[in-house]
Amino acid sequence: MSQPPITSAIPPASATGPHVLVLGAGVSGMTAAVTLAERGARVVVHERGPRIGSGASWKAGGMLAPWCEAESATPEVTRQSLSSLDWWDAHVPDVVRNGTLVLAPARDVGEIARFGRRTSHFRAIGEKELAELEPELADRFSRGLFFEHEGHVNPRDALMALGRRLEALGGQIICNAPPCDGGEYDWIVDCTGIAAREKMADMRGVRGEMLLLRCRDVTLSRPVRMLHPRIPVYIVPRADHVFMVGATMIESENDGGMTLRSMVELLGAAYALHPAFGEAEILETGTGLRPSYPDNMPAVRREGKRIYVNGMYRHGFLLSPVRAREAADIVLGPS
Repeated sequence: MSQPPITSAIPPASATGPHVLVLGAGVSGMTAAVTLAERGARVVVHERGPRIGSGASWKAGGMLAPWCEAESATPEVTRQSLSSLDWWDAHVPDVVRNGTLVLAPARDVGEIARFGRRTSHFRAIGEKELAELEPELADRFSRGLFFEHEGHVNPRDALMALGRRLEALGGQIICNAPPCDGGEYDWIVDCTGIAAREKMADMRGVRGEMLLLRCRDVTLSRPVRMLHPRIPVYIVPRADHVFMVGATMIESENDGGMTLRSMVELLGAAYALHPAFGEAEILETGTGLRPSYPDNMPAVRREGKRIYVNGMYRHGFLLSPVRAREAADIVLGPS
């Protein structure tokens, strides 16, 4: 990699500890690698793809939304992920902490009350405050929920920043890595996501879908979740008037391309948020399978000197720092 190391509040560790091979350079692999290196391990990351984030992490929304996630996740997810915003703030630039806005089209406004009953740490807002938060949505929605303590990050920028941090700590990243049995390493941390399904009998794939749009006529300061009874959709702002539009999760193991119906639903959600999206440029479409265990809870499992960090479901950016710490505790002892 050619990028300069990022500035971090955490001083570089002396890499004199165990030699650790991390398999996979997605969000779970990179957070594990950086956490291990900061605590003194000598870390090498092997990524089968051509770059950091070659798998599902590249297509993630990057929302750091522990309280919104409570709508469909267990309280344990929220409790464990509360420190994630601070972890990302300490490790990558440009973490945005402007909160999350939850809205619904007029025909589905009842979904807002249902969402509120399942979550906490929000305030109900009306047209006036909504217009103050997002002026371009003024007069388009009558009510919503504002989760003011949440945030988001651009996953692609964040993963590259973690790569720079790892290299600054003396770690190494090898892309297009050939198969390796890891025999020369003290530990192997397997973060290969859905590719590890043959070793995890209880793992399933859950489909995710996304679009990247550029619309110079729309400006948003925070992610917006558009509620729909069938498939809730989120719209996440990125730099240069680019927006990531994605479906939360779809219970399907189909890893094929996006269907016409899915495309229409994602584009329709963006258009319902603001009609200027009708003139948006479609930059990218993507689908993929996210690894998930039966309880939809990411887990750390150990088999001898191999540690599996997997089952991220839709909680990769929220819970990877927590699972990375658990893996590091196995390798190096509790911190």
